Amino acid sequence: MESLLIGLDTLKTATANFSDENKLGQGGFGPVYKGKLFDGREIAVKRLSSNSGQDHGKRLRLGWGRRYKIIVGIARGLLYLHEDSQLRVIHRDLKASNILLDEEMNPKISDFGLAKLFGESETQGNTNRIAGT
Repeated sequence: MESLLIGLDTLKTATANFSDENKLGQGGFGPVYKGKLFDGREIAVKRLSSNSGQDHGKRLRLGWGRRYKIIVGIARGLLYLHEDSQLRVIHRDLKASNILLDEEMNPKISDFGLAKLFGESETQGNTNRIAGT
């Protein structure tokens, strides 16, 4: 099983030291940057900030066709996480602010801070506390 932890030096290299050129947006806990790992995989990195706030000033008006495409993309992403990935991932904090849109308005599920991982054969899990929004 591949490690899901990536070191800070690797993240700095992947994002060109968190350059403004690679900034995708501003989340509730800090800015989000795009990056590329040594193996070519593209990543999004949220850099935590103690004094950050969400930026709602850059909203786009979306027609129903585009909204539908985004909704279907999110559903496909969840299906992948739940059934098709090597590890079964339950996000536990899916909300509009945790969906990033690329330049073609394709949705990317982000912020896996509350996610729970399951093995291939696991179908149930118990938690001791309520999590998520």
